[in-house]
Amino acid sequence: MLFIMKIWVKLLIGSVLGAILGVLLPYENQSVLGVLTWFEQFALHLGRYSAVPLLFFALVVAVYELRMDREFWPLAGKSFLMMICGAVVIIFLGIVVTLLFPPARIPIQEEQIETISLDLPETILQIFPDNMFSALLTGGMFIFPLCVLAFFIGMGLSYDKNYSRPIVSLADSLSRIVYHISVFFTEILALAIIALSAYWAVRFHAALSANVFRDLILLLGIFSVVLTCGIFPLLLYLLKPKTNPWAQLYGSLGSAIGAFFSGDINFTLPLLIRHVKENLGVRRRANSVTLSLFAIFGRAGSAMVAAVSFIVIIKSYSSLGISLTSVLSIGIRAFLISFLLARHPGTAAYTALAVLSTGYDRGFEAGYLILRPLAFYLIAIGTFVDTMFCSFASYAIGKISGLQEDKDVRHFI
Repeated sequence: MLFIMKIWVKLLIGSVLGAILGVLLPYENQSVLGVLTWFEQFALHLGRYSAVPLLFFALVVAVYELRMDREFWPLAGKSFLMMICGAVVIIFLGIVVTLLFPPARIPIQEEQIETISLDLPETILQIFPDNMFSALLTGGMFIFPLCVLAFFIGMGLSYDKNYSRPIVSLADSLSRIVYHISVFFTEILALAIIALSAYWAVRFHAALSANVFRDLILLLGIFSVVLTCGIFPLLLYLLKPKTNPWAQLYGSLGSAIGAFFSGDINFTLPLLIRHVKENLGVRRRANSVTLSLFAIFGRAGSAMVAAVSFIVIIKSYSSLGISLTSVLSIGIRAFLISFLLARHPGTAAYTALAVLSTGYDRGFEAGYLILRPLAFYLIAIGTFVDTMFCSFASYAIGKISGLQEDKDVRHFI
């Protein structure tokens, strides 16, 4: 019965059961929190378990096939163009909504500054380790080096088809085998989502009890729903030839639920790959490239959450308001940061907020700490928007590139 139900239904049931459990548990009991933290980590490991081999073998084959058909660079170019335009729109709309409907000020608390940074020099070193095979040992967190290795192998396989044919066949077979293994894990993620949503509900209960974050919670929650369920489908509707955006929204529900309660883009990747392929009809050669690029560089949703939160922090520190120059500076920096969060798949929005704060000076270096109790929520909203943007954009790019075929809604997983 569990395997017959649609994935989004199973995930929804699991999240509701977990949320009810979390509401009933005492959120101030440290023993309970310790147990929930362990279960959360176990659930995240379960979700990420198949992500690395699934992405690696699929990307090797996709790069090879696209290279042979001379479609790789056009597809990558469309992906980056979509990323740039999407980041501008998402961050701009988030800032405008915050200025029009400003949340209440949050009381300032003096706390010790934590060390949170993008550490770009170390990131670059990790992309090209001393041994290229080290890229395979990412631990499921930093997938950029893995994708770079898959890119070079896929490009190398196109050098001489006579020599590479056996390797391509092996990679293709492994890709399909790992995909079927991943199918099993996506089918049982409803059990993992119970633990994730229970811990999420416990922290949400604690955040609400503080009685100072409610306006920001409502603003981000309502705006993210309007953005992903209204604005994204509207933009997709304008795509030529005409498409039914509500079918694509429905086909992305499973990924959205997984993203929201995990707050981790790598946890969501196996769900995304399966939903984009089987629901949205984007072929493997296209979705492997677009999803990996968006998971690494397309974190506009997390950057938007950081920009919105930082504006609230500035207004909480000062009653003088915020100048247009400062707003533009925050928007531009958030835009740039959205492309630099590859090493933070599970903390993107909070990391972006910390970087915005520490780089702004003017006494706001520790400003992000006042939102530390709400970090899990900021991360959840950011990853939710990132995932929906990734799903809609992958569909649009696949359709424009002729690498997508419409699926019957009745056959959605």
